Order: sequence, then structure tokens, then C-alpha cells
Amino acid sequence: MTENIGAFGGKNPRRSGTERVVNTPLPTAYGQFQAIGYLDHDRGDEQVALVHGDIGTENVLVRLHSECLTGDAFGSQHCECGEQLAAAMRAVVAEGSGVVLYLRGHEGRGIGLLAKLRAMALQAEGLDTVEANLALGLPVDARDYRVAAEMLHDLKVRSVRLMSNNPRKREALTKHGIEVAEQVPLLIEPSENNITYLRTKRERLDHHLPHLDAVAHGS
Repeated sequence: MTENIGAFGGKNPRRSGTERVVNTPLPTAYGQFQAIGYLDHDRGDEQVALVHGDIGTENVLVRLHSECLTGDAFGSQHCECGEQLAAAMRAVVAEGSGVVLYLRGHEGRGIGLLAKLRAMALQAEGLDTVEANLALGLPVDARDYRVAAEMLHDLKVRSVRLMSNNPRKREALTKHGIEVAEQVPLLIEPSENNITYLRTKRERLDHHLPHLDAVAHGS
């Protein structure tokens, strides 16, 4: 957290960085967590870390979960996000400790909810998820993981076992000073509604999804 000092020694009220604001117990269907709330002063987003158990500092089981209203709250089968969130929370409880960072501002890989819905409408017409974003003049992936690294630094986490199929998350954490000791697959059984989406993630976004090989290509 920093404060800018003006030319005459006065403090500029604008703050930067990520500030821990609150820590409260959060009982869930998966187990007991501590919900640690942060404010990202640079973007204005409110963020939360769900911490289970005594996490320590090294080789902490961690999930960086990008906000997905349609998947997380509505149970959309267009993606696997809701099931990944549930699987990650179950995994850290089974492990005995771990962290799930719920990253707001990441809706639709960072393009926002309404833009994501517009992209989904284009996908219903035959475009894939990459083509739909580009057709709207939007980036394929606009997510920034700076705040995730800052939250982990605040939690005193130095190295993680990262639950993710996305190599870019590993690269981003490493760039921001968090060692990734291992990348742990978080594979969800594909459905009729998301198999095309998942194949696009593998073929065009480099996600490691080896379980798709077992699914007939025509399904």
C-alpha cells in the first residue's frame, strides 16, 4: 500500500495496491473457511480470499478462480466454472488447508458480464469463444493477476500448488513473485453443452485438458 506525496509534502489521497479490509469466518457446504476481504485500490474491485486451515507459506494448494456469474451462480453448462469452483473448495478441505481466490473483474476472461453475454450470443450462431470476442473488437483474454499475487503476498504465501489447467495463470504468478511448485489439474467431466467450448480452450488458448481425448469428437 502506498500513498503519493505531493510536491509540497502533502499527501495525495489516492491510494494504490491491495488492502486487507476484513477477516470473518465463513461456514460453507464444503467446510469452514475464513473469508478475507480485500480492496484493490487500483481498479476499485472488491476481492475475497477463502482460506481453509493453517496454510503455512510453502506449497500451498491454491485456486485462482475468475468470477463467472453465469457458471458460479446460475449453474450454466456453457462453461465448467461453477463445477471448478466447487471442486476447488472441496479439494482444499480434503487437503486440510488451502486458498481459493475469487477474482472479481474477471468476468468473461476480463471483458465484463454484458460483453460476455454478447459473445455467448455469437457462439450460439456458430463462432467459438475466441472468434466471438474478436468479432466484438474485444481482447481474447484481458485478465490481470496482479491482485491475486498481492493477496497471496499478504497471506505470506511464497509458493503454491496451483489448481489450474491454464498455463497463463502459472506464468502470471511467477511474474509477480509467487513460485509455482506444481500445477495441479482441475478437470471437469465435459457435457454436451460445453464440449465445443472446452476444445476451443485446449486448441486455441493452450489449456491442458487431456481428458477431452476420451470424448468422441462428434459428440
